[in-house]
Amino acid sequence: MSDTPAPVPLDIRLTGPVIVALAAMVAVSQWGGPIWADTAAALLLPVLIAIVAPRVRRGRLIFVAVALVLSGTALLTLPEGGTVLRDALARGAFIAAFFAALTSLRHAADGSPAIRTCGMYLAHQPPGRRYIALSMGGQMFALLLNYGSIALLGSLATAAAREEPDPEIRRHRMRRMLLAIQRGFGSMLPWSPLAFAVAIMSSLIPGVSWGRTLPYALVSSVLLVGIGWALDSIFKPRLARPAPRHGPQEGETWRALLPLGGLLVLLMSLALGLHEATGLRITAILLVLVPLIATLWFALQGPEGGRFGHGARRLGQYVQHDLPRYRDELLLLSMAAFIGSIGAVLLTPVIDRTGFDLHVLPGWAVLVAVVWLMPLTGQLGMNPILSATLIYPFVPDPSVLGVTPTAVFIAFTGGWALSGSNSPFAATTLLLGNFAGISAFRVGWQWNGVYTLCCGVALSLWVAAMAAWGLG
Repeated sequence: MSDTPAPVPLDIRLTGPVIVALAAMVAVSQWGGPIWADTAAALLLPVLIAIVAPRVRRGRLIFVAVALVLSGTALLTLPEGGTVLRDALARGAFIAAFFAALTSLRHAADGSPAIRTCGMYLAHQPPGRRYIALSMGGQMFALLLNYGSIALLGSLATAAAREEPDPEIRRHRMRRMLLAIQRGFGSMLPWSPLAFAVAIMSSLIPGVSWGRTLPYALVSSVLLVGIGWALDSIFKPRLARPAPRHGPQEGETWRALLPLGGLLVLLMSLALGLHEATGLRITAILLVLVPLIATLWFALQGPEGGRFGHGARRLGQYVQHDLPRYRDELLLLSMAAFIGSIGAVLLTPVIDRTGFDLHVLPGWAVLVAVVWLMPLTGQLGMNPILSATLIYPFVPDPSVLGVTPTAVFIAFTGGWALSGSNSPFAATTLLLGNFAGISAFRVGWQWNGVYTLCCGVALSLWVAAMAAWGLG
């Protein structure tokens, strides 16, 4: 019997290089390069989908089928069908490129013992400050790991909860820790430049600048964290017997947070500095900056004297082996953006014929409607990317509404955060349900029902205030 490894199929070998080529074209276009780069990225997206489609879960192929039907309809019925199709492909390509950039940082973090030590320190906080520690720490981890932050912190939280011998205490502890992690992730969505919510809405809404939106988005984040912490404190479970108090284990100190905090300060400082110096969108900068930092991190994890070679090998492994494993996510996210973009154009004349017109509503009412429409569409199984790209074209121009572009941005990103915590189809609720051994419907409706309603009211008041006072 031969020990020679089986050859890697051609489609798997092509997946990584095609994604890299697509990401490179998107980056060139985003940095003000020639128009052909944007066209090349748009043309590479269907090539990528054709390569990965045979190996994704069958349910994902529904998105491909819908995309094909919408493409044919656009070409047959719209005078500018070709342009609409190209723009939708370019938006899908941008999402695929942005996702690939983010996962590079996630894989670099996976190889860092310091990141896991930091997560252990947060998971072992005493009950009095555990929720706020995991919520704030969850934001920090989410910046680097995106959905991987829930997977990492969730596994550490459940492991820490299982150390408790009392089943009643263990059940309550696991629930509170998992909710803190999920809500921490959600509270990052309105402001983080690495979040899809910010990336998508920054590209959709003209006149939006990340630096300008940041102070207002942080208010949304504070509302989401504060309401979660208040509800956790108010509805603290009453136990049959007092729970023993635990704290960080021996050797775990606040210094465990320094490597993660230092990396985030470096990343955010460079991103903001380049954003201010070049005037480019923050997402365009991150498309290049994040993979560069990830590559440097790969190298630093190698042995002294061999770091360059280790970094090159790890980068090659990421392109050839790690990226192809995300074929399901790449197809889902890019197709959601594509379907939303082309679907909105096709729906416009249909909506016009019904007489439905948001122009008749006051600006604050439109913003409040957006806050609630995002989680409502999530209940129907719609991905937030699809929801946002479908809903936004029907929102009147901010100048017509008498509000600022920033206010529209805050309404969409706030609603996006609510959708992530409440939708039984969202990745975060599915992950929590998996860790807790319950259905995602129970996580979204029972665990997060009151939280979603309270946050929805608070965010509605916030965007209404922005509209009334012309903030942003």
